[in-house]
Amino acid sequence: MEFLLHSTKQEKTGQMADTVKDKAQEIKDKASEVAGNARDRTLESKDQAGSYLSDKTGAAKDKTLETTQTVKDKTLETAQTVKDKTLETTQTVKDKAVEATQATKEKATEMTESAKETAQAGKESTGSVLQKTGEQVMSMAQGAADAVKQTFGMTDKPEDQKKATKS
Repeated sequence: MEFLLHSTKQEKTGQMADTVKDKAQEIKDKASEVAGNARDRTLESKDQAGSYLSDKTGAAKDKTLETTQTVKDKTLETAQTVKDKTLETTQTVKDKAVEATQATKEKATEMTESAKETAQAGKESTGSVLQKTGEQVMSMAQGAADAVKQTFGMTDKPEDQKKATKS
């Protein structure tokens, strides 16, 4: 009986060991399955995150390129506007300079003509004044000469007497 009891205990211990072994294998399999699932989910999350980051990075890159192009376009547009405005201003300044030069020439011509006319009028006025002055001087000289002749008795008769005799 002891043998039987011992044999039964051994059987039960063997069965228990097998059961524990089976349970351990099940737990190991379950842990392996859970670990595999976790690894798969981690890889999937990583792929999704990588895809998400890649999409966001691509979108940011595209937006940056778009903004850069917009800035370039605006810069070129502004530069062209400044160039056009500068050319327009330069042309306006040239036109005004030409107009001012022409106006100055016309004014100078007018002033020259006015000066010529004034000089001619002065010359004519001076000529008539000199002529009158010359006539007055000659008349006075003649009067003085007649007075001297009369004083020295060089004339036969005074002018008044000559006139009275003739009448």
